[in-house]
Amino acid sequence: MITLDFANAMKECIGEEGLSEEELRGYSERALSALKELAGRRQPETAFLDLPDQDTGGIKETARRIRDGSGAFILLGIGGSALGPRAILEALSPFHNLRKRPRVFIYDNVDPSTLSTILSIAELERSFVNVITKSGSTAETAASFMILYKEMERLLGRDATGRFIATTDPEKGNLREIVRRHGMESLAIPPGVVGRYSVLSPVGLLLAEVIGVDSDELLRGAREARQRCMTEEPWTNPALMLSVLLYIMGTEKGRTIDVLIPYADGLRRLSEWFCQLWAESLGKLGTGFTPYPSVGTTDQHSQLQLWMEGPQDKVIVFLRVDDYGRDLEIPRVFTEMEGISYLSGHTLSELMKAEEESTELALARAGRPNITVGIPAIDAYHLGGLFIFFEIATALTGFLLGVDPFNQPGVEEGKNLTYGMMGKAGFEQKRVEVEAARRRKGGWRI
Repeated sequence: MITLDFANAMKECIGEEGLSEEELRGYSERALSALKELAGRRQPETAFLDLPDQDTGGIKETARRIRDGSGAFILLGIGGSALGPRAILEALSPFHNLRKRPRVFIYDNVDPSTLSTILSIAELERSFVNVITKSGSTAETAASFMILYKEMERLLGRDATGRFIATTDPEKGNLREIVRRHGMESLAIPPGVVGRYSVLSPVGLLLAEVIGVDSDELLRGAREARQRCMTEEPWTNPALMLSVLLYIMGTEKGRTIDVLIPYADGLRRLSEWFCQLWAESLGKLGTGFTPYPSVGTTDQHSQLQLWMEGPQDKVIVFLRVDDYGRDLEIPRVFTEMEGISYLSGHTLSELMKAEEESTELALARAGRPNITVGIPAIDAYHLGGLFIFFEIATALTGFLLGVDPFNQPGVEEGKNLTYGMMGKAGFEQKRVEVEAARRRKGGWRI
């Protein structure tokens, strides 16, 4: 079960920079209103709440075929189409390509050196390619898809199409049209599910099954977390309480930077996934909070100084793991060296937990608010719970801020300018605007 410890955000523990119970209770009515807005399902994009109830039979069958006949599984996507799958891969099958088959390559950019390297080391004749774009027009994904398709066609001829799985909108878009015309296999992203809320759709579940993770366990964890995170009492609802805490800290205390620091290497990518979710959902209309990815204990040695003595503009959210599933004892060597011999006989997990708790306390003593999210273990059940927990908390925070947590209008202008630069029909004026901007910039270069 997911836990939320927010003692170090309260005045009793950290002093004046903390909140009082009275302040929290003063937001109860607004919090309940936000929860009712989400539960009322007036926006189609709340469909992410239905994902834990889906039938995974088709996904499992596709994954079985990929596992049986694949040298590599290449996933093409960007944003939520890649961050979610990568979080699953690194949390539940670390160092996957060194230990298991099929090897997995996630290509989420348009850096030519990266794709060239993948093409050179993947066994393309035996590989499957999962192309993920709901709109079907994402330029980066479309470009890499076109390159992979041409290369696979060169190697396999007409059989190339059978090596592609399109994950896209069930009815519309360029990729859906390619599926219809070429008979390509496809999986559907439900119409109301937007990219950054899609990890528990086929976007993430196909990769999970390919690497040997039971997608039903991810969904079971999400179902049970959803039930708890939709209850109407903030003091028993961890997602609602987290959203209220971060909302008050951001709007009333000037703490607009939210650091997520999991104390586990396997959850590093989850922190990156959260950053897109939080930034793209909340950064609108001149408001929003800035996410900040981190990982413990590594970043105690790179960022903690700033958190302790820098600007009072952050809330640190720790992500604690109770059981790492394995452990190593620190041996009794160099016993004559007092400076390190104290570690002998302890375990790495003991040290990890001691470092985390010490960091929480040090921040609290410095009057720096911090909150701890806890899970018993890193497994499919609890990872699925974390996904829905953060998604619900994000949506609720958006409603508290008065923004739509499901759209991303600020991203569209950059896309449109790219379309113009690349010669897409209908975007000729955007090319003109880019060229004019280039001329204006010409005098300020050294």
